[in-house]
Amino acid sequence: MIGRLILKDNSEFTGTSFGARRSASGEVVFATGMVGYPESLTDPSYQGQILVLTYPLVGNYGVPEKRFWESDSIKVSGLIVSDYIDTPSHYSSKRTLGQWLAAENIPALEIKDTRALTQKLREQGVMLGRIEFGNSSPSPNPSPQGRGKQIIPPPRGGRLGGGDFEDPNERNLVAEVSTRLIRRAGEGRKKVVLIDCGVKQNIIRELVRRKVQITVVPWDYDVFTKKIKFDGIVISNGPGDPKMVRDTIATVKIAFVKKIPILGICLGNQILTLAAGGDTYKLKFGHRGQNHGAILVGTKRAFLTTQNHGFAVRKIPRGFRAWFVNANDRTNEGIIHKSLPFMSVQFHPESHPGPLDTGWIFDEFLKKI
Repeated sequence: MIGRLILKDNSEFTGTSFGARRSASGEVVFATGMVGYPESLTDPSYQGQILVLTYPLVGNYGVPEKRFWESDSIKVSGLIVSDYIDTPSHYSSKRTLGQWLAAENIPALEIKDTRALTQKLREQGVMLGRIEFGNSSPSPNPSPQGRGKQIIPPPRGGRLGGGDFEDPNERNLVAEVSTRLIRRAGEGRKKVVLIDCGVKQNIIRELVRRKVQITVVPWDYDVFTKKIKFDGIVISNGPGDPKMVRDTIATVKIAFVKKIPILGICLGNQILTLAAGGDTYKLKFGHRGQNHGAILVGTKRAFLTTQNHGFAVRKIPRGFRAWFVNANDRTNEGIIHKSLPFMSVQFHPESHPGPLDTGWIFDEFLKKI
């Protein structure tokens, strides 16, 4: 079945469906990793987004069992790939990617020219879009494969085929993906509260592996009035605009006063910044993939990192200094307090998927407890 990806600028790409055949809207973003699509699709940081994977072959190793995912379900609103492989070959595969997407009611399109789509998003910035099926016809001059043709937009503005462009960043996406229950994991002498803003499960696995006792709490949970015993706080990754997460920011402000060791990861980096009086902003097209260089400030040492974020730190708060910077665009990749045990990174030190260069960040945080 032919479907269409329609961007808010009225450009249109046609493709072949291999997921659920339903319409969906979201923010269209791209990621540059070669592998790791099961982890990416279940990463809560992608909530509300239509994900374009730039690596051409997707689906070739199938879908593993649930315990290897980063959350309990697919979080993207839709998926776009160049070449979908429906005959996976891998010892861990339990089903095809298409079967998984259909089972979770997530639309997906095979659009041959993902290069042109990605270039558009890089040049113009990420934009809202819709995947549509049904009573709209594909391009009158289709490509030889019948898909991947970019259609010339109509002379007037407005919508093609009806439907609205819904901006997920206007919602509190963290509230949509955060846990509603208190959960505990791991055993050990050191006790950490993990504020779940959309946590990837490998963050929990990495802390458990280091013999840490973890209490996972909702994003708006008041850990100071509930008399939970803990020695440190981890603020997780998550989706959307950090300025929406006011309750978490308020919790971190109290932790500053009490001088409790804090580690922020991805969205947690932005939340810690805002709580300390800094500022954040939306990037043009964000950083998503497993091949982003981060330079340790004051050295010539660079680390390969996994990243997934659309917002970044603009102003470093007083008392902090830049810890890492992006090797490509020099944007902030982490901050650390000059004397107190507060630190955060914009990348994902749990590296699932991705290179294992920065697992030592967890160790550096635990030293402060």
